[in-house]
Amino acid sequence: MAIIGAGPAGLMAAEKLSAAGVAVHVFDAMPSVGRKFLLAGKGGLNLTHSEPFAAFASRYGARQPQIEPLLRAFDADAVRTWAQGLGVQTFVGTSGRVFPQEMKAAPLLRAWLHRLRHPASGVPVQFHMRHRWLGFATPPEPGQALALRFQTLEGERTVQAEQALLALGGASWPRLGSDGAWVPLLRELGIEVAELRPANCGFDVAATPARQAETNPNANANANANANANANANAGAGAGAGAGAGAGAEAPGGWSRHFRERFAGEPFKAVAIDCEDGQGGRFHRRGEFVATATGIEGSVVYAASSLLRDTIERNGQPAELRIDLLPDHSPEQVLAAVRHPRGSKSLSGHLKSRLGLQGIKAALLYEVLSKSAMHDAEQLARAIKALPLQLAAARPVQETISSAGGVCFEALDAHLRVQALPRLAIAGEMLDWEAPTGGYLLTACLASGVVAAEGMLAQHGN
Repeated sequence: MAIIGAGPAGLMAAEKLSAAGVAVHVFDAMPSVGRKFLLAGKGGLNLTHSEPFAAFASRYGARQPQIEPLLRAFDADAVRTWAQGLGVQTFVGTSGRVFPQEMKAAPLLRAWLHRLRHPASGVPVQFHMRHRWLGFATPPEPGQALALRFQTLEGERTVQAEQALLALGGASWPRLGSDGAWVPLLRELGIEVAELRPANCGFDVAATPARQAETNPNANANANANANANANANAGAGAGAGAGAGAGAEAPGGWSRHFRERFAGEPFKAVAIDCEDGQGGRFHRRGEFVATATGIEGSVVYAASSLLRDTIERNGQPAELRIDLLPDHSPEQVLAAVRHPRGSKSLSGHLKSRLGLQGIKAALLYEVLSKSAMHDAEQLARAIKALPLQLAAARPVQETISSAGGVCFEALDAHLRVQALPRLAIAGEMLDWEAPTGGYLLTACLASGVVAAEGMLAQHGN
């Protein structure tokens, strides 16, 4: 058996096949195993979540019908039991997320690889690094062994495999091997693949009123109505604009120079965001996010990213994100504080003393509101509780945590085998699904590896 891709899905499939006594060879383009897994765990490895199964399964949105059967084969409890079997204790954080006791990915990966290479029972897994999959040496035929082509340091190599599992990831981490290069290779075989798109992503903001006034001093600084027109140009510029700004070039829209230079990299803490897709869908959640050189990113933005991305794509214009800068204050409290006589204090000093608004939060008000709106108590109070920010475009897929799209489930059977080629299976982020960042993503990847391995075992010897 050949497994191509040494990420969580591929390694889990290898573990199941090895335990069943089947010889397994794992191939990967990288010099070492689990590089994306290690990087994902740098800030604390979110293994899974502790919420009830029904709520957990609902996190996969439109793909819940396809992902739920995988989770029933290997759910959040199974993930924790599996980690414990590797000697890694887990705990539930205040948000319900599940982490290893040490918060790190490296100890778990080391224990996992040791078990794969030296199993107590079964067959040791063989690893072949620096093997980049190039496709098939001959067109695959039902019932025939697969001729797999690899680029290696010694040149091209062909490997014959009874069955193969592709677990190459999406397109969000090209430097770690997840570059989406497999898409045309599968489409050539007639396998339907949905376009890979950004998921768990940040966004470029449309030209703010402050930015418009900066680039055109004669423009109305309160030209919120004109923001959409400017943002449409931003959306067309897309990735190039954002990448250029990050390298020091001038962005065609987005933040004003002052805001970008002063606050890029600064977090918005203790805020809430709200957005709608115009089709009945809505997202509202407290959390944190970060200002970037071109827009915003961070945990709560990632959680809303699928709704925002789809809204932009569907409408061909920016999506509006409303930010509650003071979620612990009622609208009435905010209005009363804003209206309170400020005497000789500046407006900035007044907002700081009465509401604690300062730093990046106060700066965002000045970035988005006109001078007249800033000095109108009712407009300012409304903005503090629901500041509208226009998002022009998602960041390029190569910069995101994960990608949406992939091999369509309609092309696969219940065990993730290609229906037209039952000796070829697909798992992990190569599948057409997406999930909120962290544990939901990892759990479903592990579960897909389990289910794919079960299908390969059923096919073995036939």
